[in-house]
Amino acid sequence: MNLTLRIWRQNGPEDPGAMHEYEVRGVSEESSFLEMLDILNEELFERGEEPIAFDSDCREGICGQCGLVINGIAHGPEVTTTCQLHMRHFNDGDTITIEPWRANGFPVIRDLVVNRSAFDRIIQAGGYISVNTGAAPDAHATPIPKQDADKAFEAAACIGCGACVAACPNASAMLFTSAKVTHLNLLPQGKPENLKRVNAMLNQMDAEGFGACTNIGECAAVCPKQIPLDVISTLNRQLGKALFKGL
Repeated sequence: MNLTLRIWRQNGPEDPGAMHEYEVRGVSEESSFLEMLDILNEELFERGEEPIAFDSDCREGICGQCGLVINGIAHGPEVTTTCQLHMRHFNDGDTITIEPWRANGFPVIRDLVVNRSAFDRIIQAGGYISVNTGAAPDAHATPIPKQDADKAFEAAACIGCGACVAACPNASAMLFTSAKVTHLNLLPQGKPENLKRVNAMLNQMDAEGFGACTNIGECAAVCPKQIPLDVISTLNRQLGKALFKGL
């Protein structure tokens, strides 16, 4: 495959940045999207040009480190992580536009790399649990309704990639925050602090500069781990209880 790539280049947070166009040739349709960028970077390196900076780690769709807006869609045309997107989803001669996540909470560090430490601070705002959970053999001692266990497990699948923020017109981090609140608060160990946790994590989300949720649903549509939109309803119910109790 021969492709034209329009890629966002930015030297640093204060640089205005601009789109640059590159040609890449001989790309196998079995290559992953990141492998295609590796090929381009090797060509740039051979020409003495600065390679394109982008995030990646496990390249197995687990860590959430990679993330690009491809032709206007977070992670591209397939609902998966960027590292698991393959070039067979594109055609020979295509022009592909590649940009970083766009959000005040995710400032650009360089090119396609953004600072997502805001997610870490939202999780940290949730604090610790005060319950002694016991040793591993005691884990089955507290019965948990299967519905709660399944929902907590589903929410815990969130890898914090940030696609929900990139897809949201408001750049809201509500799906991410709700997933973390849901999987922490549904299990018995998380219940003592659950209402305080909801307030603390939401306040931190607002402090990081993410937008408000208006239930558009784009976040769930692009989530590579298919976190359902109803985790936001779970958070809102917990928030209502917290406000009722004056927390």
